[in-house]
Parts: sequence; structure tokens; C-alpha cells
Amino acid sequence: MKQLKIALIALSILPCLTSVAQEKKQILVLFHSEQSTTYKLARALAEGIDKNPRAQAVLKRIETATNTEKNSDIPLAIIDDLTQYDGIAFGSPVHFGNMSGAMRSFLDQSVKIWTDRALEGIPATVFMGAGSGAGNEAAILSFWSSLAVHGMILVPTGIMAMDGMDKNTAQGNTVFGTTSLASMPAPERPTASELNAARLQGEALARVAVALAVESPKKKAVSASKPQRISIESRLSELQITLPDTPAPAGSYVPYVRTGNLVYINQVALKDGKILYPGIIEKDLTVAQAKEATRQTMLNVIAVLKDATQGDLNRVKQCVQLTGFFNTAAGYTQHAGLMNSASDLLIEVFGNRGKHTRATVGASSIPVNSAVEIQAVFEIE
Repeated sequence: MKQLKIALIALSILPCLTSVAQEKKQILVLFHSEQSTTYKLARALAEGIDKNPRAQAVLKRIETATNTEKNSDIPLAIIDDLTQYDGIAFGSPVHFGNMSGAMRSFLDQSVKIWTDRALEGIPATVFMGAGSGAGNEAAILSFWSSLAVHGMILVPTGIMAMDGMDKNTAQGNTVFGTTSLASMPAPERPTASELNAARLQGEALARVAVALAVESPKKKAVSASKPQRISIESRLSELQITLPDTPAPAGSYVPYVRTGNLVYINQVALKDGKILYPGIIEKDLTVAQAKEATRQTMLNVIAVLKDATQGDLNRVKQCVQLTGFFNTAAGYTQHAGLMNSASDLLIEVFGNRGKHTRATVGASSIPVNSAVEIQAVFEIE
């Protein structure tokens, strides 16, 4: 009987234990790193967050051409990520007493988040790679002003890292946030003291995020009002579509180019290393075969687009323009019907985000004797 009572008590507290485990506060560690200094601080700060049993760190990076291979395994952030976490640690190099241009450009996308008041009451902290240390405190304070405008709760470091700090080597300690004097003499940067400061800063942020356990009514309302977008991977699975491998360039060019938020892609009807139904439409191949070649070309475009979004097709905001080129004889007029195979596929996969403007052109020949070539322009987040 006594054993039965113990078992019943264990069963009664199990849901509570499960609930606590599920209630871990998710804290974003968002960084831009050029020479890996800020990246190393981000890792240390995440370690500090994870020391709290009720918090979990999530590392993400800002997209920039200067990111090193040392952090290329970290997922890229999009601006909407900011609204999904219970706390945020922002990391950046110090550029002329301010945050880096890449971080500034990223935060400039947050106007809608600001007007929605989606970050109000969310705790935030700042850490930076400071070079020689010139302007490090000014940089953190200027960073704070952007976060304060969002209504975020600022978490400084105070003098929490002073105990045990190596006084024989110049350290990047400030009362506002951890910095590393990346260009100053030391066996290694960040130093052990700077990394310890970052860990303590992570612990402090986690304590605040856990203490603010109740989500604000405003944040709940914003989350509830957001339209739920379909998962593109789920949609592809529903449609039983397997994307092909990204076709390798056949010359001195790249599969895609991104400028700003626009991605430009050109593809032909390549399948398994060969052109699908080559030649002139209604001479060398039927209309049905031309439509199949058009669909295959669009699948190649989507495969390249997946590469351009680092594997996350949910980052596609809109298809802006499609242009189809078809290998036809003079006088052919049914190009639009052929191009519908591409347009319909795009809308099947992306829904309203796949709707686009379109041009369709007849051509006397197309490279590698493909019956079709498609040029696509997408806007991505």
C-alpha cells in the first residue's frame, strides 16, 4: 500500500516536472562577427545562459559577406526572429563608437516590430568586440538607445566580473556590457577574463528573462494576430515534390546573385545532368513535353532559391517577376500556356507569396538546346 502511494505521488508530480522542462525561456544570442572575436564572446555568453536550468540559449548570426568560416554553422537570423524569444543578447564589433553597419542594417528592418510594440518588456543586453577599446562604452550606449526605443529592458553588467579579473593584462570590461580588446596585446583574445565576463552577462540576462515569466498582454496579442504562414517544406511534401540538386554553372557565372533583399536566378530545363526534351517546340517536342520541361526548369529555380535562403524557403517574401524564354518557330503564339506550368507550380508551393508579374518571349534558339529558360526575381527576408 505504501509503495502504491509513492507511485501515485510520483505520477502526480510528473506532469509538473514536464511542464517546468517545457517552460525553459528561449534566449537569442544574435551576433555579427568579422574576425571571430564577437563570435567567441557569443559562445561564452550562451554558456552563461545555459547554466540557468530554466533558460536555453539560441545562437544566430547576421548575414554579411565578411562572416568567417568559423561561425558558418550558425543559422542566419531574419528580423522576425526578434519577436520569438524571451530575451536577446546583441553582439557586434565596435565601428567608430557605434555598432557595425551590418547590425545597423539588420535593426533598420525592425520598424514594423517597433510599431507593433512586439519587443516591449523583453530583456536585452549588449556585448561587443572593441579592438583597442576606443569608443567601446560609447558604442554600447548608442546600441542601448535603439533597444530603448523598442521598449526593451536593458541588462547591464555592472562590476559583476571584477572579482578574479586578471589585472596584469588590459581587459575590455565596462559596466554596460562585455567587450574584448581584440587588437591589444594578450596571449589570446578574448582573454579568459573577457570570456568569464561574457558568461556572467549571460547568467544575468537569463535571470531577468526567467523572472519575467509572464508574457505581456501586448506581446500575446501581437503573436495571436500574426497570420500563420505555411511551411514550404511541408507544402513540398504534400505535393510530393522532391527538389533537384542545384545545377552547377556551365561557365563563368554563379547560380544566383543577391542584391539587397532581391535574388536573381536563371535556369534551363536540366534534369539529371541532361536537357529534358531539347529542341524546338512543336517540331522536336510536343506541347505536353514543353510544359513538362517548363515545370522542370521552375523546379531548378526553386532548388537554387533554397540555396539562396540557406535552406529556409520560408524566408521567401514574394516572387517579384518571372520571364520565360521558349524555343519556338516564327509565328508561334501559345507561349502563355506553356509558361502557366511554371506560374502554377510557384503558386502551389508558395501560395500568395508565389504570385508575380510575368513576361513570356519566343526565341529562335536557347543555350544548350533547351526548349525553355526562366529568369526569376524573388524578394527574401
